[in-house]
Amino acid sequence: MTEKLLKSDFYYELPEELIAQDPLEKRDSSRLMVLDRNTGRIKHDTFSNITDYLHPGDLLVLNDTKVIPARLIGSKEETGAAVEILLLRNKGNDIWECLVRPGKKLRQGARVTFGDGKLKGEICGIADEGCRLVKFTYEGIWEEVLDSLGEMPLPPYITHKLQDKNRYQTVYARYEGSAAAPTAGLHFTDELLERVRSMGVDTAFVTLHVGLGTFRPVKEDNILDHHMHTEWYEVTKETADKINAVKQSGSGRVICVGTTSCRTLESAADDAGLIKAGSDETDIFIYPGYRFKSVDALITNFHLPESTLIMLVSALGGYENIMAAYKEAVKERYRFFSFGDAMFIS
Repeated sequence: MTEKLLKSDFYYELPEELIAQDPLEKRDSSRLMVLDRNTGRIKHDTFSNITDYLHPGDLLVLNDTKVIPARLIGSKEETGAAVEILLLRNKGNDIWECLVRPGKKLRQGARVTFGDGKLKGEICGIADEGCRLVKFTYEGIWEEVLDSLGEMPLPPYITHKLQDKNRYQTVYARYEGSAAAPTAGLHFTDELLERVRSMGVDTAFVTLHVGLGTFRPVKEDNILDHHMHTEWYEVTKETADKINAVKQSGSGRVICVGTTSCRTLESAADDAGLIKAGSDETDIFIYPGYRFKSVDALITNFHLPESTLIMLVSALGGYENIMAAYKEAVKERYRFFSFGDAMFIS
């Protein structure tokens, strides 16, 4: 890598037809690329065989956040103009930090209505990165209103309508709050997780509610000028104890499922790689040159060119290795992004 890290260093050519538009019928039937980060060697397999690359004593760390139907389509009360609101973070008292479109027309005091008035919102403040604070009013239970009016917030590169909302949730999703799925976990079934545990590989859960960082592209040419949006995470004492036992005993690897789990552990770890239980906000930005404290290996999807996520995997897998692996994935016609295939960086 050059001393000055450029956004363009993380660009690769991706034919549009390789962007997966729909989930596969079976979650664990996706392809799996296995990358040995020490040698750069690549192996091609199927995700259901992930157990072949795990060892007794390893610990899988998964993000149990649950995606809410955070995309709301409505109209501006004064003009009837179409508006779109994406819920990012609950600030309490029915106020949410949101992405809004069109932003220029939704200034403070503007009112919007959804579902024939079942839900109304008023722009009550301006937040960071051009986001808005929206105060919602409704009758009944918020979760039920949102479930009836909201849509799953699929990324903009997915243009097909999702037939089954559950396919944009992991099978272990538990705590509501995400504006996007931790997509590496979409490959796991309950049966596969049972196989993993039966071979002596333990599992542990963290929660990180995925927010604006997922949707926000890197605009600065020098990536060191990029600022990450903060996201809320929690690590329970049980999870911290499990990770710390593995780190202290050297009995296995801490393997994160997804970049969100990885960012959570690296945010909660001390310099010795030990995890502190609790909840906090993180804006950690991981790119080549970063020294990992807790994470030994990573299961992840294939990420957008020039995104913060391809920078993160380049930090763990090695820049040259990752760029070569992505080139190989394009050549072998892997499926890319949220509903695409997986990579195991070991």
